[in-house]
Amino acid sequence: MAPVQLCIPGERLCSTEDCTPGDGTYSRHGYIFASLAGYVLKKNDNGMVPVISVIRDTEPQLLPEVDVVVMCKVTSINPRFAKVHILYVRSTPLKGAFRGTIRREDIRATEKDKIEVYKCFRPGDIVLAKVISLGDNQSNYLLTTAENELGVVVAHSEAGKEIHKL
Repeated sequence: MAPVQLCIPGERLCSTEDCTPGDGTYSRHGYIFASLAGYVLKKNDNGMVPVISVIRDTEPQLLPEVDVVVMCKVTSINPRFAKVHILYVRSTPLKGAFRGTIRREDIRATEKDKIEVYKCFRPGDIVLAKVISLGDNQSNYLLTTAENELGVVVAHSEAGKEIHKL
């Protein structure tokens, strides 16, 4: 069976009632978790409970780390935060997009109480940000743009025209 989904270490894959833990996984409190970054593989032998494993790609998967600058694309905004997909770590493209969140208080270093997220970001914007906290399956990577060299680098006007801010 072919690998079906990308996972990161600590990501909950399924219940121990549904599968048996295999290579690259561990079980805790009735659930099976990934211990590696890689692809989830479910293998069902002889009609028994399937074995779930995590296999690595032949090339190591680059993961965002704390204090690393990432390039991401804004997917949605609300008054408290902007949701993004992390596409690059430094200048290296990722094989899969990781989710990130830029909270209102992490957009800039000063006058944090006056920030209006919808005036800072728009869906489709390309943003340089720094990772401030690692994510897992339930929560996203927390990012900040509160440094001079960070922020929106490519935006789109209301008319749809691309604007480069570099």
